[in-house]
Amino acid sequence: MASESHLARGLRYHFSGVAGAGMNPLAQLMRARGHTVQGSDRSFEQRKNGDLEARLLGLGIELKPQDGSAVTPAIDRFVYTTAVEADTPEMLAAQALGLDRVPRPRLLAEVLTGATPGVAIAGTAGKSTICGMVAWLVREARLPATVLGGSALVGEGSAGCFVAGPAIGPVVAEACESDGSLVGYWAAIGLIHNVSRDHGELGVVRRQFATFAANCGRLLVNARCPEAAGLGREFKAVSYGASPTADVPLAVVGVGPDRARGVLRAPGGDLRLDVPQPGLHNLENAAAAALVAIELGMLPGAITTLLSRFPGVARRFEVVGTTDSGIRVVDDYAHNGEKLRAAIATAQAGSPRLVVVFQPHGFGPARFLRPELKELLPRVLRPQDRFCYAEIFYAGGTVAKDVSSLELAQDLPPGLRCGYAPDHEGVRQWILAEARPGDTVLIMGARDPDLPNLARTVLDALRAEPAAALTNSPR
Repeated sequence: MASESHLARGLRYHFSGVAGAGMNPLAQLMRARGHTVQGSDRSFEQRKNGDLEARLLGLGIELKPQDGSAVTPAIDRFVYTTAVEADTPEMLAAQALGLDRVPRPRLLAEVLTGATPGVAIAGTAGKSTICGMVAWLVREARLPATVLGGSALVGEGSAGCFVAGPAIGPVVAEACESDGSLVGYWAAIGLIHNVSRDHGELGVVRRQFATFAANCGRLLVNARCPEAAGLGREFKAVSYGASPTADVPLAVVGVGPDRARGVLRAPGGDLRLDVPQPGLHNLENAAAAALVAIELGMLPGAITTLLSRFPGVARRFEVVGTTDSGIRVVDDYAHNGEKLRAAIATAQAGSPRLVVVFQPHGFGPARFLRPELKELLPRVLRPQDRFCYAEIFYAGGTVAKDVSSLELAQDLPPGLRCGYAPDHEGVRQWILAEARPGDTVLIMGARDPDLPNLARTVLDALRAEPAAALTNSPR
């Protein structure tokens, strides 16, 4: 691990894949700490992520082409995301020059290790929302802390979640297991919200979280998740959540259709939670965020007040809008079995009928999820709901395109009448044919920067469609 001096003196950083959800907050942090920062991303060259591009440029971060020309001996540290292939011109140039090549998780681990304290938020679901809630609390309460997360708050573009605190002080960061790097984090306080089959089989994921737990000074775990609770018992953690066995129990008052309410029996007295996002999972997200905020010195009353105004995290059950005929359009980042189940259940609680679209976020993930989704979707969808697979997102690079969403659609029983859309225009046309007044349209998927725009164009198309046409559309 690099010494703290790497983060303390002025260096030139290059971020390869700077638009990534975990990369751009770190690039912003290095710039805020006085370093010279440059970066590149294929999405910018594809004329995508324009708002993020403008934000980074506005912060003084130089954006370069990805042809390798910007990788020079002047670069002190070459930071790359694991989503970048090893044979890109930039990666090859950095190797040829013998630059200090730093995987994104290693840089984040350095930041956490040098913090007082470092708080790592982990879990296969919910960690981006928890980090977003903590960022909101820290920013609104003006606490001297840094927060780094993977998703921006609603209305704040796509620049990730970043709050700049002092160079010496607490850092709260999202610690992801997707690339196996969770084992490299050493945090004073660790939080495991849940553990499920995602990015790998459960046994592999479980071992990674166990190593993370062992590396943390203190540990918080969600008692309602059996896997997290088991790790909590092994590592003598403080447990929280909607379980009678929790050390800090959460009493659920209501989870929908528009808000989630409960009471957290926190140290020092009860803490009321009333968040503007529905679902039990969001109430437990709020409980986790509240415990972290208490660790940072916030008072329960301030947490209650501020969380009641939480705007939400972009693409985490984000209600894009509602038409005059009562059709609600929701945009969600769900991309694995547990996240799809939670998003669908939350939408069903507030709507008599769903029109659901899911776009798998890569060919590898589609192959991995295929058997699980074949079993899950018929179980969670109601007879009146409608479901469509959008074609798999391709981010570029070398990958085996040996599966299609059409095959995934054919996995499902005929009674589901599963649709298939070859592209986003096909998604729009399928929704227009299926939606009717009072429905909730739920669009789910990860990685594709065009998905938020898709949800908004779907809303515009539904608003432009005559109500009679929607009511009389064939079923």
